[in-house]
Amino acid sequence: MTRKKKKSGRVSPADGSKNYQPTQAKRDAKKEAVLGNSTNRRMQIIVFATCALLIAGGIFFYNTQTGDKTGPVTAQFSTADTGSQVILPAALFTDGKARHFEHVDGNLTIRYFVLKSSDGIIRAAFDACDVCWPAGKGYYQEGDYMVCRNCGRRFASVLVNEVKGGCNPAPLNRTFKDGKVIIQVKDILQGKQYFNFS
Repeated sequence: MTRKKKKSGRVSPADGSKNYQPTQAKRDAKKEAVLGNSTNRRMQIIVFATCALLIAGGIFFYNTQTGDKTGPVTAQFSTADTGSQVILPAALFTDGKARHFEHVDGNLTIRYFVLKSSDGIIRAAFDACDVCWPAGKGYYQEGDYMVCRNCGRRFASVLVNEVKGGCNPAPLNRTFKDGKVIIQVKDILQGKQYFNFS
């Protein structure tokens, strides 16, 4: 019984020699056909990374520029401004919504907000922080948080007037007397630095 030789699948060269080895160029061509070249792969990674960054940037922009933002709440009440202090009725803040106010000093408008935090304390802060104030965007309320309109950081209402520096809302002194919130004008004027954009 004779055995048949298996064909190896290799093609012999025209001269019939059995020690045929494919050239390096042919090996590289086959490798490229199977794996693709590294330039193509790098380009695919760059395109993918660019798309991922654009999507992440779009999500960040959407979250910081749109959404459920509360603008200044217009309240129907009279503010007693004695020239040296601003007096607000404490009952105005029972719903927990932040109220934004403005104090005009010459050509400078100083913005601040007052809210009743989830722990029942009425708090006040400038509508600016140490970091993002040059953008002039301030904060909006989202549930129990004040959110920076510039960087998107969120601050629990119970930390307003408690934590200073960084992107935390800059604290504004206030006192309470006979169901009223009292803010001294001299304390409001301490916030000029956050609203001087010239």
